[in-house]
Amino acid sequence: LPDRIGLPSFHTDHWNPVFEFAQEANIPLSLHFGSGGSPQASPEGMSTNMTVGITLFALNSASAMTELLLSPVFHNYPTLRMALSEGGIGWMPYVLERSDYVWERHRFYNDVHQSVRPSELFARGHIGGCFISDEVGLEMRHKIGVDHIMFESDYPHSDSQWPHTRKVLTESMANIPDAEARKMCEDNARVFYNFPRN
Repeated sequence: LPDRIGLPSFHTDHWNPVFEFAQEANIPLSLHFGSGGSPQASPEGMSTNMTVGITLFALNSASAMTELLLSPVFHNYPTLRMALSEGGIGWMPYVLERSDYVWERHRFYNDVHQSVRPSELFARGHIGGCFISDEVGLEMRHKIGVDHIMFESDYPHSDSQWPHTRKVLTESMANIPDAEARKMCEDNARVFYNFPRN
């Protein structure tokens, strides 16, 4: 969310050199959920203590995904990929549904003239959703698309499950078919980040 911290937005051509290089080099970009500032900021500063900000940081990822899907970025860079780091995934189905609804009704008088609906851009693999602990997101994985979900441990930060990461991840995958679990825990990241097995 560069515009939230005083930089040009994704709706400008300011970032085109970065996008061009990333696409040409086949390097995905990672957008950290905190890079757009604090989600609960008010004119007086933070509205309450940091736990509120930590809880709401997924809203930054939701905002970033919406900005990107309703901007020219993925239309102009058809193989560009961006991961939404530490933003979770449970919110994705609603934002995709709402983005399409708004795109259908409001795009022309808001200077959004792209012919591809936001959910279709998402389905093309431009955005990778990353989760640390997200039971709702895992339940909604088919609405998101299993191929668009990647586990991240967040080690060594306090949001991680370390030193019990494997145990907690195994428990969260207990009722998920092995093929889907393998994709979300390893294979999707290998494809997204172009990191093949040796």
